[in-house]
Amino acid sequence: MTRSLNPLLEGKPAAPLLVVISGPSGVGKDSVLMRMRELGFPFHFVVTANSRPRRPGEIDGFDYHFVSTERFEAMIRDDELLEWADVYGQYKGIPKFEVRQAIASGRDVILRINVDGAATVKRIAPEAVFIFLAPASLDELRLRLTMRRTESPDEIESRLAVAAHELEQARHFDYVVINEESRLDEAAGQIRAIITAEKLRVFPRQVQL
Repeated sequence: MTRSLNPLLEGKPAAPLLVVISGPSGVGKDSVLMRMRELGFPFHFVVTANSRPRRPGEIDGFDYHFVSTERFEAMIRDDELLEWADVYGQYKGIPKFEVRQAIASGRDVILRINVDGAATVKRIAPEAVFIFLAPASLDELRLRLTMRRTESPDEIESRLAVAAHELEQARHFDYVVINEESRLDEAAGQIRAIITAEKLRVFPRQVQL
């Protein structure tokens, strides 16, 4: 691939980025993204495809792209998904067209996915920016999971064991951001700083899907 100079040098807007934010369950990925939205960060958050039935109040194309199981399996066969998983017999995945359309319009795209999903995206789109969101410590993560009150003590310990393994995968990411309890704005600001710096690269990343 021929490397092009940053379009900023010609007085044009910086090239849009594909940003992947990942990390252990319970680290606060959704909270950070929500805060970024509240702070007015200009990015496109991808709407995923889902094969489960639409629930009351959910809007097709906003909450999810609701498709039949047959249509989802056709999307898998036709390589229309950036990443997908079978979760308890129901499919969830990221349509490539969502990413292509946003990037073509000049918008940065942010994906919030698990660590395994991030590895899949890296194989398909290695020029994406990969940010690992980490807890200050496993003890803090244990406290977060406990405060959620959605898992039993055994389930929490199981999640922590998985989290310890996922933390080892940080070596495959470009950046690490520590999301400390009660310091959400700091984590959001660091992600903004990463995106700003990436847009100033002399030879910017060129994502092709």
